[in-house]
Amino acid sequence: MDIPNLATDRKRNLFEVIVFLLFIVPPMIISFLSLQGGTPQGGNPSFPILSCSLIFNDFAYVGLIAFFLWRNGEPFTEIGWKFDRVIKEAAWGIALFPPLMASVYLIEKGFQCLGLSSHMNHLPEFLALNSPGEILLVGVLIVVVAIAEETVFRGYLLLRFRGITGSTAASVIISSILFSVGHGYEGFATVATICMSGAIVALIFLWRKSLVAPVVIHLLIDLYPLVLMLMFGIR
Repeated sequence: MDIPNLATDRKRNLFEVIVFLLFIVPPMIISFLSLQGGTPQGGNPSFPILSCSLIFNDFAYVGLIAFFLWRNGEPFTEIGWKFDRVIKEAAWGIALFPPLMASVYLIEKGFQCLGLSSHMNHLPEFLALNSPGEILLVGVLIVVVAIAEETVFRGYLLLRFRGITGSTAASVIISSILFSVGHGYEGFATVATICMSGAIVALIFLWRKSLVAPVVIHLLIDLYPLVLMLMFGIR
């Protein structure tokens, strides 16, 4: 009796993932191309416009996930949003952040030694903040992106890919590759590093069975370059 149910769940998961990827992959590619080439007039993309676009896109992605969960009768706890031990999980995220960042640094340096390119030795010019409003927008962007991307790539896609493939290892690899695709403008070394760091965060999610620690890690990773470096004028 379980075999037909498993087959039905697999088809449902496959359909959901195909629909979801049709929503997220084209904007990721377009974002990559626009950041490579700038605006049609040859300038850099506007930071407020780009940020608002990312925020609204992330809201849309999470909304689509919420719809799928509602349709299937699945609670948000199924994808790791559990709030019964938030403080403990947040503490895990803070504690795991330093060794993860050290590992990321060494991994990227290793890829660079292998000859892979990296374009992120300094922040792009469009991230130069010119007003308190833009600084506030950075804070909103960091929070939204961390929550949305962990919900999408760790909480939702990873578990859906596991349902489709029947393999935890395959689901970690596929979701991590997809996670890194949107960072193509940063060079191959950075993309490969983000893929591996995404896999590490995925393992943390599977270990903790909660998205809280991954979200905290993601927040801290984005907080360093997008706020501290900008505040102190480090390019």
